[in-house]
Amino acid sequence: MQTLTTLLASIPAPDDVAMAQAQRHLDGLLKPVGSLGRLEALAVQLAGMPGLNGKPQSGEKAIVVLCADHGVWHEGVAVSPQVVTAIQAANMTQATTGVCVLAAQAGAKVYVLDVGIDADPILGLVSMKVARGSGNIATGPAMSSQQAEALLLETMRYTRELAAQGVKVFGVGELGMANTTPAAAIVSVLTGEKPEHVVGIGANLPESLLAHKAQVVRKAIAVNQPNPADGLEVLAKVGGYDLLGMTGVMLGAASCGLPVVLDGFLSYASALAACRIAPQVKPYLIPSHLSAEKGARIALEHLGLEPYLNMGMRLGEGSGAALAMQLVDAACAIYNNMGTLAASNIVLPETK
Repeated sequence: MQTLTTLLASIPAPDDVAMAQAQRHLDGLLKPVGSLGRLEALAVQLAGMPGLNGKPQSGEKAIVVLCADHGVWHEGVAVSPQVVTAIQAANMTQATTGVCVLAAQAGAKVYVLDVGIDADPILGLVSMKVARGSGNIATGPAMSSQQAEALLLETMRYTRELAAQGVKVFGVGELGMANTTPAAAIVSVLTGEKPEHVVGIGANLPESLLAHKAQVVRKAIAVNQPNPADGLEVLAKVGGYDLLGMTGVMLGAASCGLPVVLDGFLSYASALAACRIAPQVKPYLIPSHLSAEKGARIALEHLGLEPYLNMGMRLGEGSGAALAMQLVDAACAIYNNMGTLAASNIVLPETK
């Protein structure tokens, strides 16, 4: 059985030859060179992923939603009752939540994982429950280092199993009341930004409580002293099971040479940790949208990623990833289905 070390080491580099070939093919399509902008860049990125065999193709799509509760909820950093995590997870099994509706529209299947919901087992969820909620990061670590490594490995292996079953494009999502607090802590630690610059309202927290939320993040960092150079330690000390699980999906997909469509602010935090754990994961990340959550732009800038959409969304769940999967389909469609200039006897003047 492969270990965490061997799986991380197996993440392949992008195929530069395939990307160059894809760019030449795109330049020869029935259009002015470069006229489809970032859609063309996306097609080239996909072509370089070894898991797609040198050609932009979407095929079977999966959005993996990681669900967990957080001990820091008890610090008064969220207005929603904690039981909403379990209720919404159950609703996902009925395909009635935002991500489920948008995923169906995009032709993607939603896989819902219980990695730490504070509730009895919920029918229809994949159970990887570590505990009934993580530790309160304001007073101690979210989890032990052993729990963190075990869950990271388990979610990576689960993702690889889906890939072996035919999934070609992954998306990530999360569900957990108060989880924007640990996400802000992760972003603060990994970017060096002050908590007040990255703490937002989450699920409609009154602005009058933002200073308190920032103080909780500041306390969590002071209490736990996470090492910014160690992404897994940061997740274990000031993160949560859902955030760590998303990181595992990203690393697992990348180890198969397959793309991962990010969602919003929570996924940016997990992506920052993933890139700290294994920098070679970055070429496999596709940013979906600019989350309306404060700190989103800071996180994306540190990732070096520019989102494709700006819809003012902050639902989470993987809703933005589902929406952007249609752009992945579009990039594949133009690459595979458009006619060529040569076939129509069109010769464009060379540009300098």
